[in-house]
Amino acid sequence: MTTRLITAVLLCGLIGFEREIKNRSAGFRTHILVGVGACLMMLLSLYGFEPFLDEHETIRFDPARIPSYVISGIGFLGAGTIIVNGLTIRGLTTAASIWTVAGLGLVIGAGMYGPAILATIVVLVSLIVLNNVERLFVKRSSLLLYIQVKDELNMTDLVAILEQHNASLSSLTISREQTRQRAVYVELLTKGNNNEMTLFDEISHLPSVTYVSRGSK
Repeated sequence: MTTRLITAVLLCGLIGFEREIKNRSAGFRTHILVGVGACLMMLLSLYGFEPFLDEHETIRFDPARIPSYVISGIGFLGAGTIIVNGLTIRGLTTAASIWTVAGLGLVIGAGMYGPAILATIVVLVSLIVLNNVERLFVKRSSLLLYIQVKDELNMTDLVAILEQHNASLSSLTISREQTRQRAVYVELLTKGNNNEMTLFDEISHLPSVTYVSRGSK
């Protein structure tokens, strides 16, 4: 049991360390706690009720009952790492990694070291290597726009212009500067060559836009 708990600390800690490096909401300690907790629940399910089974022949043993509750119950913790800010959603990968380390803990608790090690390698490759591969083959550049608008601006019109220029919206922040004036910061991920001047011109022609430029927060 000690070996399994230590293995859970090491493997789940590796995944948590990668999240910690990227400064995610759930990092090193959270992943270790989730993995060790799941491993502990599996050990309880496998060995915790042996005395009762020996004493009472009529008791039936179901080792899958506690793990099934762990898998379904871990969702609330993963949901807590997902942040929705306007049109931006962050934390989905971290939520998935938390759910995965819970599974790792259960597998390690059952003594399945081979699948646990292989799964850890696959997860780390997905988090570290595939992210760089995606950037290599999908050429994207980032563009931050600063737009001054009046209160009556229809954001749907602005989003429609961005979509016409093959740009995906990474983040959008709105702050009030003065009465009836708002500052809109739009971060875009663009593919290929985009004519920025044409984009600026189309945005500036929106009725409620008073100023548009490259910006910084």
